[in-house]
Amino acid sequence: MKVLIILAHAEPQSMNGAMYNTAIDTLQAAGHEVKTSDLYAMQFNPASDRRNFTGIKNESFFKQQQEELHATATNGFAADVEQELQKVEWCDLMIWQFPLWWFSVPGILKGWVDRVFVMGRVYGMGKIYEQGGFAGKKALLSLTTGGSDDNYQPEGLQGNINNILKPIHRGMLQFTGFTVLQPQIVYGPARKSPEEREQELVQWQKRLQNIFAEAPAEVGRY
Repeated sequence: MKVLIILAHAEPQSMNGAMYNTAIDTLQAAGHEVKTSDLYAMQFNPASDRRNFTGIKNESFFKQQQEELHATATNGFAADVEQELQKVEWCDLMIWQFPLWWFSVPGILKGWVDRVFVMGRVYGMGKIYEQGGFAGKKALLSLTTGGSDDNYQPEGLQGNINNILKPIHRGMLQFTGFTVLQPQIVYGPARKSPEEREQELVQWQKRLQNIFAEAPAEVGRY
């Protein structure tokens, strides 16, 4: 199978970096093809503007969705956007590896979505949810948090982690057609011992060895 792994962390020696490398090694050892996008290492530009395109339909007033439709029809996406689009279109499974920041993904990853999940080629004109452009593909969020797991329970300080992740699961991934798998979460790695962090990596490795046999997560609309 074909797997795309997106890393959104600036420090290669971080827990996110370790999980990213573990995923690459494990999946390749299992015989899967792996492509990656290490967004900080690539110096990926998260700002969405006219530079997303090789040409502009309306020079006097920039409307991104209109320009995305035009670029879809004319093969007019900038090279960095086109490259990422082709990676997502290629994969059977996409994994996002990131630290939870402000109850969401880091800005560089949100900017990647803003630029790569384009109208016309990915969604729009009836292509949403089950009919989205990425239908038939799976997606998995692998993330770390600052706090411990008890903070992310329904009665915890931050509330239910599933509710926190729902805008990503439902609004970004399911909206564009992905089937969502259960997230892989390492709670508070900075507070764990080296042995505990290593055990988290072992559990991640074991899960990845059978990842394509997993059933979808229950996300729901509300």
